[in-house]
Amino acid sequence: MEQPHATTSAYPGTASRGEAGSRHAAPAPLAGRPPSGDGVDRPLQHARIVIETLFGPSPMRPMHVQYWDGSVEHGRTDSRFTLRLNRRGALRRMLLPPNELSIVESYLSGDVDIDGDFESATELADAIAVRLHSPRTLATVVRHLVALPKGEPAPPVTEARAEHTVEPVGKPHEAERDRAAIQYHYDVGNDFYQLWLDQRMVYSCAYFHRPDYTLDDAQRAKLDLVCRKLRLRPGERLLDVGCGWGALIMHAAEHYGVKALGITLSDAQAALARERIAAAGLSDRCRVEIRDYRALGDLRFDKISSVGMVEHVGVENLPTYFASLYRALVPGGLLLNHGIVSVDAAHRPSRFAWLESRVWKRNAFIEQYVFPDGRLGPLHAVIAAAEGEGFETRDAESLREHYALTLRAWVDRLLREKERAVAIAGERIFRTWRLYMTASAHFFSKGSINIVQTLFAKPDARGDSHLPMTREDILVGSFK
Repeated sequence: MEQPHATTSAYPGTASRGEAGSRHAAPAPLAGRPPSGDGVDRPLQHARIVIETLFGPSPMRPMHVQYWDGSVEHGRTDSRFTLRLNRRGALRRMLLPPNELSIVESYLSGDVDIDGDFESATELADAIAVRLHSPRTLATVVRHLVALPKGEPAPPVTEARAEHTVEPVGKPHEAERDRAAIQYHYDVGNDFYQLWLDQRMVYSCAYFHRPDYTLDDAQRAKLDLVCRKLRLRPGERLLDVGCGWGALIMHAAEHYGVKALGITLSDAQAALARERIAAAGLSDRCRVEIRDYRALGDLRFDKISSVGMVEHVGVENLPTYFASLYRALVPGGLLLNHGIVSVDAAHRPSRFAWLESRVWKRNAFIEQYVFPDGRLGPLHAVIAAAEGEGFETRDAESLREHYALTLRAWVDRLLREKERAVAIAGERIFRTWRLYMTASAHFFSKGSINIVQTLFAKPDARGDSHLPMTREDILVGSFK
């Protein structure tokens, strides 16, 4: 699966309760004014000062704010969501320490929620970061945050796991640690993924060839697109690296007549993939193995697909990744590498980049709660590593807008199945997956990250890549 994230800076939330029945309050400006009077709800006053210091007077804010007592401060008329503070100490835990991870964890714990447009709320963390660059603003905010309660019992959010990080088992991207990281993400449970993926369980960007496509239509179209770009022919040997639940190898075997091997590091994925292959009567044409991409040995293939795998490799290991696939490919063979890249990473880093990583903890949510050790690199690093190992770049296509549509479809389906998702995996996992997929959709939409299919060839001894002169053969047909 691709890793839709990594440069995301997301503010969390969940649309679990509307504004109906709330008491509406329109407080006077509060910034910097200490609460006074015996009958004053001091935590409420401190919380209001923090919100006003960060976002300005309520009519200027990009959102409404609902406090734990039910009172609401209304933002601009075009506000699309409500920030809901569920407990007196919510803002303290959300902003102390003042970094992105604390903001995210305040949602995962149930301290805060979002009612309304969840995707619009993903920009709140960056808005807070900008305001906190001011030492004066930071001092004011911290002074009022420390006056809020800190000893409240945790909100009643069910736990899906006893631990939420992968225990180190070696250096990043060594084989044993990679397997632990993959299992952490995918072994949440096949039943959980079946709730919101398409019927083939394709956990990667779909291809919306027409605007009226359903998610099932679009995922089948993506499988066809990969097979067409690889120019699969009957009898060819196909390797699918990071095969998920086997959708691509099953499609390629059934519709293109290939002999296919899928490899994964997830026991849960492999078990279900084998069941599905057997049920479809394809066991003689495709199989799934638990195998690392570095352990292909003397296996050789005519074509290789890698869909949503390269994000797990690590930029520093891209040469090893492409070298292994180059060895496994016969001369004249093709590799279709489909993966997410960071547009932001292609830019010259700012002088504050270290501060964002170490202090603001950008990307810590993804690394700790979603894809351990996952980092995205720029497209030029992918191409340079592939060509450095002998591949020839023949085609590159961005599917960025397609992935935003895919993620929104997944989130919609997850929300419709919320009760079952929580029953299977726990509310924390439900919140984690909703947050990372919604934030990823936002960042694909705005262009901070991209998803690119790159076709590489391994020329034969004569330099022939065995490809037609044009791309017309890929586009012929309807992508049913």
